[in-house]
Amino acid sequence: MSFYFRPFPKVDYQLKKNNNPLLLTNITLRFKLRETLKTKAAIYYDYIVKDSDRPDLVAYKYYEDETLDWVLFLINDIVDPYYDWPMDQRTFDNYMKSLYGSIDSAKSIVFQYRKIINQQGHLIDGTVIPKRTVVIDTNTYNSLAPASREIIYAYNHYEDLNDNKRRIRILDKNFIGVVTSEVENIFSTEG
Repeated sequence: MSFYFRPFPKVDYQLKKNNNPLLLTNITLRFKLRETLKTKAAIYYDYIVKDSDRPDLVAYKYYEDETLDWVLFLINDIVDPYYDWPMDQRTFDNYMKSLYGSIDSAKSIVFQYRKIINQQGHLIDGTVIPKRTVVIDTNTYNSLAPASREIIYAYNHYEDLNDNKRRIRILDKNFIGVVTSEVENIFSTEG
């Protein structure tokens, strides 16, 4: 992760009142890939992050360079790698314990009540029609038939959020030079 900030420009910043500025990395800058590069589906691979995957390991696996983990963040619009990268099971369980005291509590506390608009279905051509729900209050929930309502517990809600982060895109290795050149070009014009 420390390699992510390597191309960022340096700035003189005065932390102390001794007139000796420090040279610091300007982490407030952000850069964005050209939309034309981001929308070319042929240059990306779909990848499901496994429980043991760390960004540096995935970068090494695909680019043979663990310092290119920042490319994964850039391509997938990950701003905060700590919270936007999927947590492994142990980290996730510790997170649930920090929020709810225990895993059992997280599994028993109602996060939302939902009304089911339609169940997941399939068309003749194989197209999947996703399940649709809306969040409702307790009174509305209690007034519905059991088949048209559902309870989402806190653990399941956060688990779904974490699992949704597992599907990422990997930039084809042949385009790494294009991205690194573009980033360097962006920052060379900033300074």
